[in-house]
Amino acid sequence: MAEQLTHFYEKFQPTHYNIYLDINRQGKQFSGTSTIIGDAKSQSISIHQKFLDIQSVQLDGQDLSFTKDDKQEAIHINLPKTGEVKLVIAFQAKLTDTMMGIYPSYYEVDGVKKQLIGTQFETTAARQAFPCVDEPEAKATFDLAIKFDEHEGESIISNMPEVRTENGVHYFDTTMRMSTYLIAFGFGELQSVKTTTKSGVEVGVFSTKAHQQSELNFALDIAKRSIEFYEDFYQTPYPLPHSWQLALPDFSAGAMENWGLVTYREAYLLLDPENTSFEMKQLVATVIAHELAHQWFGDLVTMKWWDDLWLNESFANMMEYVAIDAIEPDWHIWEVFQTSEAPAALQRDATDGVQSVHVQVEDPAEIDSIFDSAIVYAKGARMLVMARALVGDDALRKGLKAYFDAHKFHNATGADLWSALGDASGMDVGAIMNSWLEQPGYPVVTAKVVDGQLTLSQQQFFIGKGQDVDRKWQIPLNSNYEAVPEIMADQSLTIGDYAELRNKTGKPFFLNVGNSSHFIVQYDETLMKDILDHVASLDSISQLQLLQDLRLLADGRKNSYANIVPLLPTFSESQSNIVNAALYRVASNLQKFVTPKSDEETALKAFFDKLSASQLARLGWQPKADESNDDQLTRPYILSAALYAENADAIASAHTLFNQNKENLAGLSADIRVFVLKNEVKNFGSDALFNQLLADYRKTADASYKQDICAALTSTTDANLIAKLVSKFEDADTIKPQDLRAWFRGVLANNDGQQAAWDWIRNDWQWLEDTVGGDMEFATYITVIAGIFHTQQRLDEFKAFFEPKIPTPGLTREIKMDISVIDSRVSLVQDEKADVNAAISQAIK
Repeated sequence: MAEQLTHFYEKFQPTHYNIYLDINRQGKQFSGTSTIIGDAKSQSISIHQKFLDIQSVQLDGQDLSFTKDDKQEAIHINLPKTGEVKLVIAFQAKLTDTMMGIYPSYYEVDGVKKQLIGTQFETTAARQAFPCVDEPEAKATFDLAIKFDEHEGESIISNMPEVRTENGVHYFDTTMRMSTYLIAFGFGELQSVKTTTKSGVEVGVFSTKAHQQSELNFALDIAKRSIEFYEDFYQTPYPLPHSWQLALPDFSAGAMENWGLVTYREAYLLLDPENTSFEMKQLVATVIAHELAHQWFGDLVTMKWWDDLWLNESFANMMEYVAIDAIEPDWHIWEVFQTSEAPAALQRDATDGVQSVHVQVEDPAEIDSIFDSAIVYAKGARMLVMARALVGDDALRKGLKAYFDAHKFHNATGADLWSALGDASGMDVGAIMNSWLEQPGYPVVTAKVVDGQLTLSQQQFFIGKGQDVDRKWQIPLNSNYEAVPEIMADQSLTIGDYAELRNKTGKPFFLNVGNSSHFIVQYDETLMKDILDHVASLDSISQLQLLQDLRLLADGRKNSYANIVPLLPTFSESQSNIVNAALYRVASNLQKFVTPKSDEETALKAFFDKLSASQLARLGWQPKADESNDDQLTRPYILSAALYAENADAIASAHTLFNQNKENLAGLSADIRVFVLKNEVKNFGSDALFNQLLADYRKTADASYKQDICAALTSTTDANLIAKLVSKFEDADTIKPQDLRAWFRGVLANNDGQQAAWDWIRNDWQWLEDTVGGDMEFATYITVIAGIFHTQQRLDEFKAFFEPKIPTPGLTREIKMDISVIDSRVSLVQDEKADVNAAISQAIK
């Protein structure tokens, strides 16, 4: 645990800020004054600043002496008195290209380079924009006034409406009481579309003019309907006059919930209504719904300190699915939760050393590092899905209304939420949830028939080495047998005579029905045989869950991939997208057991062909006008499998589609475009094609097409082209820093490119740290490497490079965990390689 530091808010509590900023894009600098009215509890106070040149600090018109402390990102001030004071701090600073604080985004329109200025203050970067007490609990009201080197055709937006412009200064209405990290503004040549909700909230979507205005309409519709849904579900009005959504060309995270002015990556807000895959529409919709859930849960009521970050993110992560399920019920959006959030949480949370959902943290670098998407977002959301299932929607809504009424415009802790939900439901919700939130990991529940008795036991599940410290969880078992209790709190349970239970129920025994609780199940041979004998009668989620649990048990050495291989064809005819997602995740995991370009890989490709051939014939390449959502979402798994299998018909079909559309590759159906491009680069590649796609990448404003080009180019097998690609990694005019990780991962995952990518990151680590090091995404470069390496040589190289970096704040946990992740995978491959390849050979006979 980090040493408990004194929070600045304890000594000085701001109530109101007047912020004036004068921003000069041409000179890449800004200056301003931060006027802070607040209650000084001590004569010795501290104000946050980072990278600011503090010119003066005044109280009642008199200069005060101050000490700058860059280590604590502060200035320390001695006041002549306590009580209410009004400080005026003058400062200046530079605009940077780090995508933190106030920064420029770069884009082109008709070949002309332009800039859009935006902000990103979470977690601790408001202090890079103006002196403030930059802590979540330090809520205050804000008056914002901004001047910039403005030219005709530009506009500026912020959290609140603009009230007037005088002498080139834009003045914005006073905000509600809010945290510093939620302040935001943006300016430049903007276009927008707007509408109004039933309750009168103005909703707008803003972007640069590099995009067609029609690309803003989908987001506008989702945003409007999401706000209307939340106002009803929370029974609490949206608290601001407007809700702006702004797409920034350069943006490190996916999106950011600034109150009243949500900022997004362009890829997660804008989409072509004529040519966007259904999967991308689902993604954009859930991102918007996530950020708008925060307008209440995170913005109106904010966590007291960063240790309760999960309170913001886990809740918004659950509510994005609740909202989209309500406004687009035909999308079956909870299936996405099953194929993305659930497996991510289960995989990450099984590594010893993983953080708990609720984690103590103080150092700013460590604060950024707790944004672990698989834990704070995905696992936390699973916890809340469990809580929702336990208390029911009526109690959830009643509890949330009480929570908002009690804490609006203030701060709260996890205990406050459990108290509100407990009062509404009559259950001790906190007692159940704390066993999940306060300790890392999750249990495997072993189900056995012992001397005729059905028995259950729980034990922490690990992938790789793990120290068992006898953790126990209060597990919602969700069984299909009535005799099984709702909650398992003990180490073991005896349910009763299995034969009688089986006869009475008439179906195989199953736990965690709906896959909504955060545990996996290991059935003994008797119970598993019964399940497999009746697998066709299982619903899609149960089939997904079976494959998911078998895969995890194999990763954790409680099962073997060799045992799973013969089961996979059983699921290959399924028309359920989520079953195919689970099936091909297992199949893809088999690739680590084969040596590239070997007889083993040839056999594995034949196995992929066997799994996918029938579905390829059924679905074909071209999306059909009346096909189901399941078919649209399944086709990518099938095409990917068929191309990996080197299916001759698939390769020929993709090549034909490329030739038919080579004059307008962006016009290829977005559902299949990436596979057509990858196939062309890999099997029919040339320098001319490579250069054409790279030029298209630089020119297009279509984020989806950009992603497809990235996936295609990074799959090239040509060593010269790989070298050319890697040479572009540090060319921001070609690959923006926000997109670099995807390019790096693509080359690293390519057997022909792995060495070049691995050499680059080791040689140019300092450049990478200088470019994206202040960013919460930085540590994920290490995660990406750990997700790919699976040989002893790579493990040794990984340790040699990263072990000296273990003391680096924000990287410590990631490096230690990732060494364990690679180590367990190397051991698994070494121990099971022969058996798995024998099983594959047997399966294709």
